[in-house]
Amino acid sequence: MGGNNMKMNAADNVSMLLVLVGGLNWGLIGFFEWNLVGEIFGAGSGAARVVYAIVGLAALYMVVSWFSKMNQKPA
Repeated sequence: MGGNNMKMNAADNVSMLLVLVGGLNWGLIGFFEWNLVGEIFGAGSGAARVVYAIVGLAALYMVVSWFSKMNQKPA
């Protein structure tokens, strides 16, 4: 279909997985008022905060990566 070649590397794949986990967790919170990350690691715990921070960094990575790939010239 043409367009930019958007191959995913390992960092892209890990980031996508983490953002999907974060999105699903937010869906569970929104629909069922149930926080899976909080259940696993303890609501408000340091471990839960680390998970949230890593998911946030993954999302930031994906935004930067997406804009970078959108600005690349086609080969």
